[in-house]
Amino acid sequence: MEEEAAPAQEFVFSHKASDKQIKKRVSLHELMAAYESAQTTADIPIPRNPLDQIIGQDEAVRTAAIAAKQRRHLLLVAPPGTGKSLIAQAISLQLPKPMQQIEIIHNPENPERPIAESRTHEEIEKDKRSLREVQGKTVNPQEVPGFVAERLGFRCRRCATYSPARTQYCPSCNSDKYAREQMQSPFGDLLAPYFEENERQDRVHTTKLDPGGREEVVVYERSGEQVLVLDQKYLERLNTLKKQNPRRILVPFNRKTFVVATGASETELLGDVRHDPYGGHPGIGTLPYLRVVPGAVHEAHEGVLFIDEISALAYIQRFLLTAMQEKKYSIVGRNPHSAGASVKVESVPCDFILIAASNINDLPSILPPLRSRIIGNGYEVLLETHAPDTLENRAKFAQFVAQEIKKDGKIPHASREAIEAIIDEAKRRAKTVDGIDGALTLRLRELSGIIRLSGDIASAQGAPLIEKAFVELARTKRGRRIEEQLKDRYGSMYKAQMGDVGKDSEREGQEVS
Repeated sequence: MEEEAAPAQEFVFSHKASDKQIKKRVSLHELMAAYESAQTTADIPIPRNPLDQIIGQDEAVRTAAIAAKQRRHLLLVAPPGTGKSLIAQAISLQLPKPMQQIEIIHNPENPERPIAESRTHEEIEKDKRSLREVQGKTVNPQEVPGFVAERLGFRCRRCATYSPARTQYCPSCNSDKYAREQMQSPFGDLLAPYFEENERQDRVHTTKLDPGGREEVVVYERSGEQVLVLDQKYLERLNTLKKQNPRRILVPFNRKTFVVATGASETELLGDVRHDPYGGHPGIGTLPYLRVVPGAVHEAHEGVLFIDEISALAYIQRFLLTAMQEKKYSIVGRNPHSAGASVKVESVPCDFILIAASNINDLPSILPPLRSRIIGNGYEVLLETHAPDTLENRAKFAQFVAQEIKKDGKIPHASREAIEAIIDEAKRRAKTVDGIDGALTLRLRELSGIIRLSGDIASAQGAPLIEKAFVELARTKRGRRIEEQLKDRYGSMYKAQMGDVGKDSEREGQEVS
């Protein structure tokens, strides 16, 4: 069986349709029953919906589902590692495929002011149909006037026999169909080179009178062994299409609905116009409309724009606020020393859902009008850092362990004892980090590291399963923070820092009487 296509998000894993561990929907009753009887993580069902894969954040998940359906903005506030980016990615996967393609059109009257246009599939198909219509109708050579058939090489001038245009000699009289006719003139061959017809033409222009007595142009073109007829109506349509200005696709239909702009620069977020050493000269340079680069706000059109640590954007938050309000943002050249500085594309569409994330301490650094815009058309959500240690939540943590192993794809399944050891580690971290008894931590990023490290140990030893001993080794030896390792080795962080400069430097810093 072929693998189902999965979006390019890190927490979504590809899987075979025959994989029985992946379920379309997993009820709480089904999950708890599987947890109580499971021998390994292979026995734990995993829901296919990414929102259902997020554990311990029930209120945030409900809000995220509403935000996806109603296209609302979100500000997620929590310490690192609690699932902010996972929620943002899960929202993007609930959205429909983009319906609009953004294109940049050359402006011949003012090349440095290209035009932005968004088009739907229907509008593009309509243009394609119009293009097919101007290609005229195809007829047999016998259906066109005789002199046209002769000039196109289908009919013999001597015996009027029709034959394929690729055949030079008439099959009936064996005369050369391509030979020039001899002029009936007393000057004979003297004037022939100037007045005789060409050997064989690819296109013949003629005129005819329409029913109203008006003369109109008809063009006949050889198309293989048939004739393409272009009347006045088709020619007018063709001229109209030829007058259309060239365009290029800036943001295609086939694009991601999840765009990350964490730590983005002004250019990365808002777009730019590339430099051209020839200044966009039409003869030797690159025209401005070909040098326009979209920003993250434009690439996220109809999708999700995720910005973690949004306070780090500093003054750029003001530009982001404008893009959110107007749902359009102009692209300009941002380097004043570049040829792109004189180029500007007005009103490029950027209708996105902003999912911003912040740590609690950084809230004062978020622009107040930006927060007001989010609250006015969205939600601010404070994520949980721990969950009660109940049988229900232990079952969800078992699902989390199974998900992490499935996503990694390089480590074996975990035994029942290993699952319980990981859950106990979650309980220990809730106590040591958050100071909460009888709870399980929801700072899952570091817990994911323990799972992967345990799996690496199992793989290195050739074990078929992650065992409890591997979890303990990962937790106590190899999975400790560097601060803990320094404290064990030197006794304190101060002594560890002095270890960088050595004992001699320490003595040199002492006061001498």
